[in-house]
Amino acid sequence: MNVIVTVPSLLPEGGGPVRSATQICSALAPLGISVELLSLDFGPRYSAPMLPESRSVKTSLVPGHYWPRLRLAWAPQYKRTLASQAQRIAPGLIHDNGLWQTTNHAAAHVARKLNVPLIISPRGMLEPWALRYHSWKKTPAWHLYQQRDLHTARVLHATSAMEAENLRAVGLRQPIAVIPNGVEVPPQTEKENFASTGADRMRSVVFLSRLHPKKGLLNLVKAWAQVQPADWRVTIAGPDEDGHRADVTAAIHAAGLDEEFTFTGPIQGKAKWDLLRQADLFVLPTFSENFGIVIAEALACGVPVITTKAAPWTELMSQQCGWWVDVGVEPLANALRSATALPDSDRREMGLRGRCLVEQRYSWARIATEMRSVYEWVLGMGTKPACVLIN
Repeated sequence: MNVIVTVPSLLPEGGGPVRSATQICSALAPLGISVELLSLDFGPRYSAPMLPESRSVKTSLVPGHYWPRLRLAWAPQYKRTLASQAQRIAPGLIHDNGLWQTTNHAAAHVARKLNVPLIISPRGMLEPWALRYHSWKKTPAWHLYQQRDLHTARVLHATSAMEAENLRAVGLRQPIAVIPNGVEVPPQTEKENFASTGADRMRSVVFLSRLHPKKGLLNLVKAWAQVQPADWRVTIAGPDEDGHRADVTAAIHAAGLDEEFTFTGPIQGKAKWDLLRQADLFVLPTFSENFGIVIAEALACGVPVITTKAAPWTELMSQQCGWWVDVGVEPLANALRSATALPDSDRREMGLRGRCLVEQRYSWARIATEMRSVYEWVLGMGTKPACVLIN
């Protein structure tokens, strides 16, 4: 079986979709699948691309251009490169990630022209909040090409039941495979969180994601101003997007909280895992998530999580490893008040339950096996998997 995985960018600033695309490639390769990853290379002005860890994945980067103000990527050679690859993969398919970009449109065009099965993972880009954000660009694009491109897909991939419902809400009727994202589970080390439990130590709340309006940072600042627990500080880690850090910094200063918030900028690799392991609490007060990989990563590090019901993480409540609250300042403040008032030992027990949840349900090996079964079904090589919903 041959699979071409396409994604507009491999820049680390792309967040969850980039990590998902590269990690699923690495997880599929050991399962007897020939995996090619196709994306764009924007040159030395930008961060180094995030490549798959598996050497079995053939990665091709097409030189391209990026206009930050429009958030538009473009490469004149991309469609021809993809068509050349697609002509030699039978039996095989294209698995495209994301929406709106010219590369996504190219994937649908090539699939139609060559009659190659196409799977599309929208990666949260059809969630209600995401559609409202910059709708002046998305509404015409939807009618010009994006709606037709989505109907080209044999199967849509949703990372949660909530995302599947939102795909149906915009009129998409083809089969939907509901498969969560996987997460890398770091080994437990001597630096595991809560290593120090002294009453006089400073405790840490961590936010790790893009600094973007949809992530709810302004609500976090307002909620923290209400709670202000003694001996707690907030660390905000992640790349700035659309200049949102300046808005957050201004809100922190206006609330007189400059000493209680720290910004680290983008972090990756060992630094990311160390930050999460050393946290006492993780918070993502988001307005919209189709999955929220960073939530799973925090749980994998044994850290209890606060997030909103705009993220599909009801398991935080059912598995007693965090707080799943309504979007808004007051619910967030109440959760922060409860979480920071708990003894260290209680938060540690919550974190351990969260790590167990991730190990059991969200390993990449398990996710890749489910995805392979979907590929086999699409190619007529297997029966319909249980994860596939037929309208």
